Amino acid sequence: MQKPSNLKQGDKVVILSTARKISDTEIAPAIKVFKGWGLEVVLGANLFNQSDQFSGTTAQRTSDLQVALDDEKIKAIFCARGGYGTVKIIDELDFTNFIESPKWIVGYSDVTVLHNHINHNFNIETLHASMPINFTTNTKESLDSLRNALFGESLAYNFDSHEMNRTGYAQGEIVGGNLSIIYSLTGTSSQLNTKGKILFIEDLDEYIYHIDRMMMNLKRAGILENLAGFVIGSMSDMNDNTIPYGKSAKEIILESVKEYDYPVCFNFPAGHIDDNRTLIMGRKVELNFSDNCSLKFN
Repeated sequence: MQKPSNLKQGDKVVILSTARKISDTEIAPAIKVFKGWGLEVVLGANLFNQSDQFSGTTAQRTSDLQVALDDEKIKAIFCARGGYGTVKIIDELDFTNFIESPKWIVGYSDVTVLHNHINHNFNIETLHASMPINFTTNTKESLDSLRNALFGESLAYNFDSHEMNRTGYAQGEIVGGNLSIIYSLTGTSSQLNTKGKILFIEDLDEYIYHIDRMMMNLKRAGILENLAGFVIGSMSDMNDNTIPYGKSAKEIILESVKEYDYPVCFNFPAGHIDDNRTLIMGRKVELNFSDNCSLKFN
């Protein structure tokens, strides 16, 4: 897996939106943080445009990302927020220059489209991490983990075990992201190859029965079959019908992999939560799930 260059003081980075619209006041705190890290911040030309719920038209959002991918002076691309819309531009992009000169692409949620597409097709690492829209509520640990990943410092996490964990040790490249997005990419050129890898998932505001639907899809597509390990982040604000489904999201996830024998870990601190720790997608990790859990990047 190819690794983009570590950032250093004075590097130029860009904030743009591949999905939902955003205002200048919403990203101002993140700009202050980036400048505090010694980075030069530029903004996508169409960042504050609006087209219905989107940050500009499909063409405008595509243009902003294409310019950033092609600009060798830009060392990191921060997606301002998620929502929906990245999938509408993915097939319009030319990654030729990016492949020759990779840079960090940072985000989570809807940005999972970029993580999965780049990981599967180009074998280049990306960062599943907090976005500018979240910086005011993120924990210090969340933002520190992002800085450490960008600047090439060590990244390792220790966290509490969960009663539903399936203990063990595993190592392999970590891939994945938002469950709904992974589900939506099955059968496309952006679908992940998960064989021998560590799969990470998280999600927000989904109906319980839909979690089952998505997990059944991943299982039938072979995405869950040959994993080295399975890490589940936050499954936040789940919904149920008037007639309850009868199981929690975690119970559904564990049941979907009951026939496999790899380690499974719940409640990793990443996803739609304030303590959203950075994951280097495509990087090899070591996982140890026992009374205390650890995840360490090599």
